[in-house]
Amino acid sequence: MEETLSASPFSAQLEAMLKNQIAARGVKDERVLDAMRMVPRHVFVPEQLRYKAYDDMALEIGLGQTISQPYMVALMTGLLELSGKERVLEIGTGSGYQTAILARLAAQVYTIERLPQLSEKARAVLEAFGIKNVHYMTGDGTLGWPQEAPFDRVLAAAGAPDAPPPLVEQLAEGGVMVIPVGTRSSQRLLKGRKSGGRLISEFHIYCTFVPLLGEFGWKDINSL
Repeated sequence: MEETLSASPFSAQLEAMLKNQIAARGVKDERVLDAMRMVPRHVFVPEQLRYKAYDDMALEIGLGQTISQPYMVALMTGLLELSGKERVLEIGTGSGYQTAILARLAAQVYTIERLPQLSEKARAVLEAFGIKNVHYMTGDGTLGWPQEAPFDRVLAAAGAPDAPPPLVEQLAEGGVMVIPVGTRSSQRLLKGRKSGGRLISEFHIYCTFVPLLGEFGWKDINSL
């Protein structure tokens, strides 16, 4: 079910999103822009919110989770520096929107979601689009996927107190991790590169993500 965006009633909104929300804010990587052009965001949004699908905001997708702001998706994707050969670990499948974009830009994507309902729904949407280079797991994302490590890239789509040690361990030497780190209500988006077994990080932007729950994240939804 490969949707033809040129025939979509949302095509104008999508192009406006790319131009005004993303490129205008400095995301110029044509591969990222083209990938986002080929992934219709409205398909990943609850039907009652589809009129807002290309607005400059995160949207609720149920179960206390959100689909990230388009600019944040573009920024995080660009920071990964994907060439098409990488094996990417994604923490927080959510709606599957970010997953679909990564799948167009990387060789293989390994995505972990703690909520089975979201994982199953995202998988159904991605498979309907013929996306076959994504591998799915339900569980604690802070533990990573050790059986498939090492990964060239790691992207966390939830805010953590710090980069979970298992994710750093599973990142290949020289690999890149993009992760929001801070409190439960406010984070700093960091890009880290692994050097000498350690993550050397740089700050990019303040942000707010849903909390990353798990053994090496927040212990429960009310943790501070």
